[in-house]
Amino acid sequence: MKMNRRSFISSSAAGIVAASTPLKSMAVVGGANDRIVTAFIGVGGQGRFNLKEFMLMKDVSVAAVCDVWEHNRDLAAKLTDGQSSGRAKVFSDFRRVLDLKDVDVLVVSTPDHWHALPTILACQAGKDVYVEKPLAHNIYEGRKMVEAARKHGRVVQMGTQQRSGKHYEEAFQKIRDGKIGKVSNVAAWNYGNESPFGIGNPPDGSPPPGLDWDMYLGAAPKVPFNSNRFISHFRWFWDYAGGMMTDWGTHHIDSVHLAMNVKAPTAVSAAGAKYFLKDNRQTPDTLEVTYEYPGFVLTYSHHALNGRSHQSRSYGIEFYGTNATLFIDRGGYEIFPEAGISDEEPTPPYLRQLKSEEKPAEPWEKNRAMRVGRTEFVRGDGSEQHISHVRNFLDCVKSRNKPHSDVEIGHFSTTASHLGNMALQVSRKLHWDPEKEEIIADPKANSLLRREYRRPWEV
Repeated sequence: MKMNRRSFISSSAAGIVAASTPLKSMAVVGGANDRIVTAFIGVGGQGRFNLKEFMLMKDVSVAAVCDVWEHNRDLAAKLTDGQSSGRAKVFSDFRRVLDLKDVDVLVVSTPDHWHALPTILACQAGKDVYVEKPLAHNIYEGRKMVEAARKHGRVVQMGTQQRSGKHYEEAFQKIRDGKIGKVSNVAAWNYGNESPFGIGNPPDGSPPPGLDWDMYLGAAPKVPFNSNRFISHFRWFWDYAGGMMTDWGTHHIDSVHLAMNVKAPTAVSAAGAKYFLKDNRQTPDTLEVTYEYPGFVLTYSHHALNGRSHQSRSYGIEFYGTNATLFIDRGGYEIFPEAGISDEEPTPPYLRQLKSEEKPAEPWEKNRAMRVGRTEFVRGDGSEQHISHVRNFLDCVKSRNKPHSDVEIGHFSTTASHLGNMALQVSRKLHWDPEKEEIIADPKANSLLRREYRRPWEV
């Protein structure tokens, strides 16, 4: 079913403006023991994972599951059989879920190009939202999601669960406290060897039984069904996502923003292409992006042709400080001390020579350069992240506080990821104005801030 264009636009994000109404003043789910009624939009692999995690919470019940593919709907509905409220209702059109008055929370785990519209309409319907990363398919959509959440006083959390990991916060507090010294360079990466055929080259064909392919495409261009444009491989096609840059890069950039207490880069440049993989993906198999932030530089690397680098880790982040290097991933963190030097002005070579001729150096002087300015080796164990992230969101639904990955925090992280792809697509350095949310003096690049939407869909 397609929504009437006039009624759709009247209820869409067009013309949304930020409101000053604080979250705490809006209606809340009653007390600490009151049940939060949820509905799930998009119940493929990640959607069913989220469903299971939410159902671990004693104050959650699942009223509905929705997916454009009957297979996914049936699998998700069966997962709800054990709850006291009975099996969840099943829907194929998310707009029917929005009509359910008893639903408090919408969990959006669709492909990226379907994140914005359900979130915006859910906010308008008075529902809080947990939405997967990246926040949106493009920067324009992300800002509209923020505006909708603020106008309607809704709690919206993005699924960057690293923000709820205790070891991430512990490590990043050490950075903020100066334990590794001044940081001027950060590196993040995702490597994996997919050569030579990657995701393969399946032919176009007919959609599987029970799949509404037109609804799946939504605002994206109408194309024949191809299995690689569906399920997990959708992220390698520009129509639906942004490749590894937005898929994993958003996690890394969000963590860097948290550690370094920043919101946006000032300039972005990128290099890369699809150099080697013999498959039908559109996004690059090799990508190097450089972000300039006030006081430091971040590089993000993705290579699909080799699996190891940076201490033989396939993914992670390293913060390079004057006193130490801090490595972190979901399994833990390590601080590797640098060989320290004195904070005093260096002694000119001719004076060092004169001093050595006057008297032999004392043992402590020989070791001084290795003792001054160093920190200690530290290893921190990993911590659970996803359940804590879900719990933080649900607690904020009740308290009306902003969650760890509030929608605007998610917008900033996702925006940086999009800028990396945009710099690659226009083959030049982009200078970003974070206040106006536009690229300075670059109309062609600014045209990539949003997409052309297939009617009747519009944001």
